[in-house]
Amino acid sequence: MALPQPAEPMNRFQAVCRQAGLKLTYQRLEIYRELTASTDHPSAETLYQRLIRNIPTLSLDTVYRTLATFAQLGLVHRVETGESQARFEAVSVRHHHLICQNCFEIIDFQWPSMDAAPLPEALRSWGRIENRHVVAYGVCRKCSK
Repeated sequence: MALPQPAEPMNRFQAVCRQAGLKLTYQRLEIYRELTASTDHPSAETLYQRLIRNIPTLSLDTVYRTLATFAQLGLVHRVETGESQARFEAVSVRHHHLICQNCFEIIDFQWPSMDAAPLPEALRSWGRIENRHVVAYGVCRKCSK
């Protein structure tokens, strides 16, 4: 069962859904709650496995469609990895990702100097950059042993 979440993310979630005309169904609420409680950047399949115990009527297709809708609304971020499955996280504080190329563990990290750095001149004339995100790949200590 998902742990209770701080009011702020849930209030934002509910406000964004209402503004988009999206019904606040039990399944949507539980998918979002589980994702906000997760620190491991779960795949849709992992979320489904965690939720099916408490929501036996939930389908994997519902999880996929819900995550796609949440991503369109800016409530979740799809983390691209070297795996065939996308991984997801609830949108929170600005951060970047470090991904192990062997076990695909994802670590969040903050890099304020990168966030504050001006874009290269060649990119400034390209158009409007809306988001910058660094993804670093390597091999974690556990896999190096």
